[in-house]
Amino acid sequence: MSSPDAPRILVNGTECSSVDVTDRGFALGDGLFETIAIRAGAPRFWQAHAERLLDGCRRLAIPAPSIDALAHELECVRAGASSGAARITVTRGPGPRGYAPPPEPVPTRVVGFYPAATAPAHKPRFSLRWCETRLALQPALAGLKHLNRLEQVLARAEWNDPTIDEGIMLATDGRVVECVMSNLFLVVDRTLVTPALDECGVSGVMRRQVREIAMRSGIDTEVRRVEPAEVERASAVFLTNALRGIVLVECIGDLQYSRHEPVVEHLMDRLETLDG
Repeated sequence: MSSPDAPRILVNGTECSSVDVTDRGFALGDGLFETIAIRAGAPRFWQAHAERLLDGCRRLAIPAPSIDALAHELECVRAGASSGAARITVTRGPGPRGYAPPPEPVPTRVVGFYPAATAPAHKPRFSLRWCETRLALQPALAGLKHLNRLEQVLARAEWNDPTIDEGIMLATDGRVVECVMSNLFLVVDRTLVTPALDECGVSGVMRRQVREIAMRSGIDTEVRRVEPAEVERASAVFLTNALRGIVLVECIGDLQYSRHEPVVEHLMDRLETLDG
């Protein structure tokens, strides 16, 4: 009998835990994925995740799956669980050797539910470090949550210190982009600033929610190039991702940040009220 905490996975609608070794997602990282929080028995911000997945499929010219079918399969693997984490992966499917995409791809979809992967034990504030691994500039892939995550793997391998929660990643030209597993925001002179992701980085669903809340709340917001010195002089820094929502940054190395920033507290309060 399987453990109640064991992941439940469907591959193309069938219970399975493996894919064809010729699948281009496995062989080449040719695909996309979404990580979704299950909260109060529902996928949080489902519509935003679905829109991002469809946009990614369009940009990569991967035939898009039916969103209704994905929603049904997600309900099947969730099996009534009220919380946890889901992952949806879509690849271009099996193909011959070589980089050329097959002329008529048959995409693979994987829908998984992880009951034990509720948002990790909530920690109200994070400690960060600067990563040495840089993100390559590639506008064709910028914003996408594609399967090529080796830059993040290398960055995360840089530390084993359990007191460090996340790492900030720069692009090869020195600009601040994001964290290993999160998007990054700063408050500078009461203005909300987040790095532009037009040349690299992942455009997170929670990042989008925070920007929309800020806009509705009349908070001045800028999406632009950010330099490391600006992060260091910000009055507050916080992170966003799909499972954790907003998390305040307590320190980056020896640099300490305010624990009480009105702009961030407002955003956190408003985000909690959204059903998504």
